[in-house]
Amino acid sequence: MNKNRISYGEENDINLKLLISLSRGLSEINRDTMRNIKEYGLTPSQFMVLEVLYHKGEMRVCDITEKILSTGGNMTVVISNLLKEEYIERKSTPGDRRSYSLSLTEKGEAVIEEIFPRHLETINEAVSKLSHEEKLELITLLRKMQGLLP
Repeated sequence: MNKNRISYGEENDINLKLLISLSRGLSEINRDTMRNIKEYGLTPSQFMVLEVLYHKGEMRVCDITEKILSTGGNMTVVISNLLKEEYIERKSTPGDRRSYSLSLTEKGEAVIEEIFPRHLETINEAVSKLSHEEKLELITLLRKMQGLLP
């Protein structure tokens, strides 16, 4: 083991540490939340589509893709599988035969209503070591890092 730690300068070293900490923290939360989702036979992308339709209501595919930060190619497969499982349904857009929106079916609503409370519990456990104020501060800092705040 190399005892002589290589430094790239104080600022670069801190930036690397920050990236590693963010990645490890998010990986841990994702691992735990994905375990719950997989128990229902869903992929993470399928869960995200069901979740956004549950909370936002009927949406066009392009809007769903934007909300869940997915790619169009991946979304086609995800939607096809959700339609096949009868978790979602297509609704045509009046006046535009090429466009359609998606909404949850009763079956889809039932599954997301069953999964989501466990999803929240898992997230709550993952961030339980942070105080309410620390969570708000972290949200502010991450939004600032994204350029959403000055």
